[in-house]
Amino acid sequence: MYITLLIASLFLLFTTLAPHLPGKHWLIRVWEFPRLQLFLLILLCITGWAFQAMDHPITAAVMITALSLAGIYQAIWILPYTVLWPKQVKQISQPDNNSTLSILTSNVYMYNDNYDGLKKLVGQYQPDMMILLESNHDWQDAMSSIHSEYPHRLACPLENLYGMHLYSKLPFKGEQIRYVVEDDVPSMEVQIDINGTQVTVYFLHPKPPSPTENESAAPRDTELAVIGKEMAEHNDPVIVSGDLNDVAWSPSTRRFRKLSKAQDPRIGRGFYNTFHAKYPLVRWPLDHIFHSKDFEMVRVERLPGYGSDHFPLFSQLQLTKKR
Repeated sequence: MYITLLIASLFLLFTTLAPHLPGKHWLIRVWEFPRLQLFLLILLCITGWAFQAMDHPITAAVMITALSLAGIYQAIWILPYTVLWPKQVKQISQPDNNSTLSILTSNVYMYNDNYDGLKKLVGQYQPDMMILLESNHDWQDAMSSIHSEYPHRLACPLENLYGMHLYSKLPFKGEQIRYVVEDDVPSMEVQIDINGTQVTVYFLHPKPPSPTENESAAPRDTELAVIGKEMAEHNDPVIVSGDLNDVAWSPSTRRFRKLSKAQDPRIGRGFYNTFHAKYPLVRWPLDHIFHSKDFEMVRVERLPGYGSDHFPLFSQLQLTKKR
């Protein structure tokens, strides 16, 4: 028990410090994701050392102190995404339907073939816009039955897990399929009209740092920084949505919010963990909605799964300021 507890405690201390090591390799950056899980394991180890205090008083005292500091540090990162933190975005209880926009963001998981499961959610929630990620030609064909409801579309089917499809009830202009950093990773940008005001909407899905994708987090971080700077330079209201393959509390997402001056409606409300849909103990908020200060929140909701490894995210915002 003592040796196991010691090894576990040293591992938790290492993973707490690891993100501060130099470099952007996935082995370093991956520990930014499970801060909640690490926090809970730290609490468990502190409890374990309390039972070891009689037999190993000095080691127990050192470990309890070190783990307590590590736990406080982990809590600082995740605390804004709990109800203990002040809400960043005001919620509107009686929305003006002429000024609202709803977006359904869904990483479909390319190999998932439960097309009807997604269509059922679309029928139930009736989003104004829907962005599909990891969508390929099979998904494009399967979703043709909703074309009459969503006459405005932008398609980029790919077989590499980075396809994108935009479906919109609202007309858009200035549409672009962009490859901001990597030649095989698209993003989308469109302009829509909300009650006479032009709004720019970005949809993103950068690659994560992982052994099967990019060894380095640099391409993802660069794309977030580029879009963040563009968002800050816009004269019109802006929304950013998508699977950023990054958690809400990471330094790179925080930097994006700082550069863009974006608001996050989840702050003060909850994690809204969307990945991994099939493993309840290992879930993080990878799918996001950010917006300029021109909007307030009507609702943000994680929807039921339909076979993907991501839960869909439904967001409804109201434009409250006109520039």
